Amino acid sequence: MFFFLSKLLNYLAQPLTLVFMVWVLAYFIRSLRWKRIFFIGGFGLLYFFSNAFIANECMSAWEVDETPWTSLQKTYTWGIVLTGVTRLDTEPEDRVHFQKGADRVFHTFQLYKKGIIQNILISGGSGRLIGNRKKEADELYDVFLIMGVDSARLKVENESRNTHESAVAILKLLPTIKPEECLLITSAFHMRRSRACFVKQGLELDTFSADKRTHKRLYTFDVLFIPSVEALSLWQSLLKEWVGMMAYKLAGYI
Repeated sequence: MFFFLSKLLNYLAQPLTLVFMVWVLAYFIRSLRWKRIFFIGGFGLLYFFSNAFIANECMSAWEVDETPWTSLQKTYTWGIVLTGVTRLDTEPEDRVHFQKGADRVFHTFQLYKKGIIQNILISGGSGRLIGNRKKEADELYDVFLIMGVDSARLKVENESRNTHESAVAILKLLPTIKPEECLLITSAFHMRRSRACFVKQGLELDTFSADKRTHKRLYTFDVLFIPSVEALSLWQSLLKEWVGMMAYKLAGYI
């Protein structure tokens, strides 16, 4: 039930969904004064969510900064990479289709090649409400093999549907795991919730942020004033994380 409700909240908290709901209220409300307020408010929300400067500032404040290679002064037995970077429903099905977040995979491979992590644990099944026969961790396993990672250095956890379940499943998969031997790898905007889930399970892991979505602060005309589709995408990811944090807190997952 929690999985269903959390997914529903994620859908409702999307920027365009919120704007659409405000305009629906404007259509059905009888008071002309409030109809005008909601109608104009919908445009205000749309401009707010599509403003590149505001979106970049808010996401930048939430993201956990990426770790410079030079600051990694130790090696880890396990690099734990969380899924959420492929499109499972895209055809043809004879290959892996990446979306935003692919840096989780490529940076994990770099960590492996540099000898910073000795083994790779891929965690994540399908986060769909309706079951999907493909498991993302299995797809990433194949990708790492193609990239040249030794199969003996790979382990897969492909049943978890969200970050909380990943933390629980990994602890069961590696019951003698030591936090100091592990490096958690996920997107910069997803790191706060991810780390909190593992800490709740007693795993105080070091972290490695990838897939940074923001850029240096800019004051150009287009960034300050021109509506941006990319800004909507940033807000969609950010609102999802905020809703996820609140839901996980209420459920006792963090």
